[in-house]
This record gives sequence, structure tokens and C-alpha cells, in this order.
Amino acid sequence: MNVPPESSARVDAAGHWPSAFSAAEAIAGGTDYADLTCDEQRVLWVEFLPGEGRSAVMEWTPDGIRRLTPDGYSVRSRVYEYGGGALCLAGGELVFVNEADQQLYRQSLQERGCKQLTGLDNRRYGGLVFDPLRQRIIAVEEEHLENRAIHRLVAIGLDGQRQLLAEGADFYNSPCISPNGQRLAWIEWQRPELPWTNSTLCWTALDDHGLPTAVERMGNDESLQQPLFGDRGQLLCLTDRSGYWQPWRQVDGQQWQQLPSRNADHAPAPRQLNPRHYLALPNGRLAVAWSDQGYARLTVTGPDGSTERPLAQGYTRFRALAHNHTGLFCLASSPDCSAAVLRIDLDSGEVKALAQAATNLAAVDISRPESIAYPTAHQETAHGFYYPPRNSKVTLAEDELPPLVIFTHGGPTSACYPVLDNRIQFWTQRGFAVVDLNYRGSVGFGRAYRQRLQGNWGITDIEDVLAAIDHLGQRGLIDPHRVFIRGQSAGGFTTLNSLVSASGRFRAAASLYGVSDPLQLRAVTHKFEADYIDWLIGDPVNQPECYQQRSPLAQAKAITTPIIFFQGLQDAVVLPAQTEQMVAALEEQGVPVHYIKFNNERHGFRQPANLQKVLDAELSFYRMYL
Repeated sequence: MNVPPESSARVDAAGHWPSAFSAAEAIAGGTDYADLTCDEQRVLWVEFLPGEGRSAVMEWTPDGIRRLTPDGYSVRSRVYEYGGGALCLAGGELVFVNEADQQLYRQSLQERGCKQLTGLDNRRYGGLVFDPLRQRIIAVEEEHLENRAIHRLVAIGLDGQRQLLAEGADFYNSPCISPNGQRLAWIEWQRPELPWTNSTLCWTALDDHGLPTAVERMGNDESLQQPLFGDRGQLLCLTDRSGYWQPWRQVDGQQWQQLPSRNADHAPAPRQLNPRHYLALPNGRLAVAWSDQGYARLTVTGPDGSTERPLAQGYTRFRALAHNHTGLFCLASSPDCSAAVLRIDLDSGEVKALAQAATNLAAVDISRPESIAYPTAHQETAHGFYYPPRNSKVTLAEDELPPLVIFTHGGPTSACYPVLDNRIQFWTQRGFAVVDLNYRGSVGFGRAYRQRLQGNWGITDIEDVLAAIDHLGQRGLIDPHRVFIRGQSAGGFTTLNSLVSASGRFRAAASLYGVSDPLQLRAVTHKFEADYIDWLIGDPVNQPECYQQRSPLAQAKAITTPIIFFQGLQDAVVLPAQTEQMVAALEEQGVPVHYIKFNNERHGFRQPANLQKVLDAELSFYRMYL
């Protein structure tokens, strides 16, 4: 239902509520953490600094927190474009990946100077693990040649010497060393598989030179991730062979045993290197994070699984687990906290936040998520989180229903989480309701749910978008005639295709570097996702009609909804030309369009001024059509 812009809306009408929580404050609260690690004296993590647009290593000790990364450096890996594992402790030093050149650097913990370890411009590094026995870093190496990329497992000595450990597979992830340094394990997979469809666990003994001997493998139509060695050298891994990513343990050669655990995913999709969502503790215990209807739970289980102790119960997302003799450490988030570094005492259960992202919102002003499970097509169920309008200074008028903003996450094999997201709060502060969707194909609800996008991208997700509007409307939570939709990257594809399928149900929309032509994306995407589009839609040679039917660009004539587009001109994933073609097609048929481009952004905006501009411009655009 599209209507012309209105200029006479009440100042206190939902969608027009005044708020002191500005776009600048929302972006300033976007601090995030990654790659947590520890030894017996300290905890290190990588912290994204939104005000500076870079990431730095932070160190916590009982004496306080200090920044270790010198000016001019930013710590971030771009292996597989998603990165991960950009930091590791190496005795009394740290080794990190510098974002600008993707090379490894060595830094003393006592000094701020850095020494470069690698120097090949056509190579990137990530997934760093320290091998203390041989004083070397094990890493995933990505070499860029003309028209292709090659991936390997390598070891880089602290003197810069390189050893090849494994090659021949298309992709590698999560290298890990046994406590005695004698065994190495990792995950690998081959095209056209994806790490969440079919992968292989590999393990081997290391010879006197630290090189692999005979490699053993496990994996048969299952997704394996996050291998680790327990304190007694036993090999563990997550596999979804029972329908969920759950922990299994090697008991003898090729014999594996499922450990007692909940029937739930114990990890998200392994897009990044070196994820850690479970951890082997002393005396056979396990610390595990698992998903309960989208909410993460953290528990410690006994050796036989008969005891289960919940930890940090106020938090709803956990990542990057690590431990030392003082306790368990992790990155965590909650509906009141977007990101925190936690220390958890395993005896008392006491939780201490070592660092925490700040927000300028008072507790009374925070809109908290309600988990929704709602009926959708084929008598199936979809999931999401509903956030009501929330502003302590304004309330809905009697019988007033709020407008709705639908968030469609990227990936698309990814998920949204019930944690404080300042972008969502920006909208709820102004009287909008928000629904953050985990449409079928999202992770966290088991393998069958995750596989629902296979061959169905642009169909299943759209069904779930429209079903969410019906569900919330029937419950009287939103005004179904004032609905807006937004999405980034793959979420932009879902957004645009929702307009193709039911343009009249939306007042306006926003596409942030969104996919408008999957064939163009398929032609230029990076190696990690080179076969992803075929998995999501089909073979373009044998099923060209699927690409025609699900291309927002090809179906642009079906769109009548006003749209605002945001695009980074350095984007190598969704090329600017793709967005510009979509804008031109809509303008040609008279659809109201606004296009904002950023010269200094890639795929995923990082500059604070640009992120602020996106929120302010999107709000102004929507208000024209309330």
C-alpha cells in the first residue's frame, strides 16, 4: 500500500517520536570484540573502535586494560573475506594480522613496536594458532593468483621461516595442536560444498620436523567444525550428523561417540576462521554454548553429561571461549549489552565484565526482544524477534498501532540474535516496531531448518517475510498497512524480492549493498562463495528460469515501492554497477528512488560518518511515506 508523502503527521505519532538517541550515539555504541585468547597472566581480544574505523588488540590483567596495537595498524584478517583468527599469543609475545597488507606481525607485550614476519603481497593469513613446542604460528594461508585463489595450512616460525603443512583441499579452517604438540587436526572441504553442508575432519601425527605424517579423515554428508584436543589429548569435534551441531569425541581410531548434550545447535555457521563455541575443561568437563529458540545458553557439563550447570544466565549470545586457572572467559551479549568480555568463576559462577560496550540508552528506554515462532508456508514454522516501540518520554496513543520495520539478515545462511543492537533501538526509540527475522535457512535451529534455503533462496525467505507481517498484524502488534523493510547484502536480495512478490504491502524499503542480480554476483564473487549461489538458486545453465524469476533487476517492473539504496564504491562483492542498474531500472518506470554512495566503503560499511548518514537518511526517507 503506497501512499504519497505526508507532511501533517502528529509530532508524537508513532514513527515520528522525538528521541535524544541520535544516529551518532547509535553508531558510537557499535563497539564489538573478536578473537579472544588468554594465558595464565592476561586476556587479549581484538576490539573494533567505531570512532576510528579500525580494530586494535586490548590486554586485560588485574592491573587494568591497555591497548597494545600501535597507531597505523588495524588487526583484521580477510581470508575468505570473512576473516577470523587474526590474533594469537606466542609465549611472551603476540602475533597478529595487519588489515592493510594482510601480513603477520610480531609484537612484544612490553613494547609497542612491531616486526613483520611475512612479506608476500599476494598472500593473506588468518586462523592463527601457536605451536609452543616448535615456536611457530600455524595459519591458513590464502594466495591470490591471476583469476584464482589457493588455500593451504602453513607454519610460520617466529624467525619468519615458512613450512607447508597441508594443501590440495579447496578450504581449511580451525587448525589445532594437541597439548603435547605431537598431533595436529583441522577442518577442510572441497567445492562445490560449503562448510555448513559437507566438510571433513582431518588429524595427523607430526614428525620430528613438525610436518604431518599419515593424515586420517572423517566426514560423510555432514558438517564438522571446531576440532579441539582435551587436556588428556582426546580429539573432539562438533558434527551435525544427528541433526544439530553437537560435540562428539574420538574413542578409538575411527570410532566416535556423541557426548551428552542438548538437541540443539552448539555453534553457528562457520564462516569465520577459528570459532570457539565449546571448550574442553580439566577433569573431563565441557563448557558449551547452545541455542534455545535463538537464545544462547552457556553451561558446564560433567564428564558423563549427568550434571549441567548454567552460567551467565543474563546473557543470550556467547563466542570465543577460553580458560586459564582463574576461570572461563568469553565474548558475550545480552538484550541490555551489545558486547562484553566476561570472566566467569567456574566454582562460584560469579560473572565479571572485564570490558563492555557502552550505550547512551537508559534501561527504561531499551526495547527488549520477544522470541516469535510463527506459521508460514507448507505448514512450517519460522522464527524471529519482535521489538516493540520503546521511549520513556512518549507512548502510543489509545488504539494506535505502530509502523513496522523488518530486518532481513545477510548471509543468507546466518542468523540474528536477541542482543542489544543500537540500530534496532534507533527505530524503536522513534515509535517503530521492529521484527528481526530468522527466516527458514537461518542457523541455530538445526540442519533441516538450515537446509531449507537450498534451491529456495528468493522463495522461502520471502514467504517468511510476508507471514511475519500477517502474524504480527493478527496479534495486533503492528499496523499492517505501514510496513517498511530493509536488508544488507543477501538481506538486500530478500528485501528487493519481497517487493517483487508483494510491493503493495510495503510503504518503503532500504537496500544496503544488496544483491539485485544473482547472476552478476555469481560472476564476481570470491572463491569461498563461488558455488553458494548455485546451492541457493540452482544451476544457471540447466535452470536459467530460476535466475530470471528471482532476479530483482529482471523483475523490476513488479516493484512500485519507494526505495533508498546505499552502496560502497569499493565493494568487490556487490559491485556498484549492480546497484546502479537497479536504480536506473526503477527510475525509468517512475518509482521514487534515492541513491547514496560512499567512495571509501567496501562490502559492509565501517566509517562512523557513513554509518550515521545511513541511519539518518533512511529515517528521513521512511518518514516521507508514513
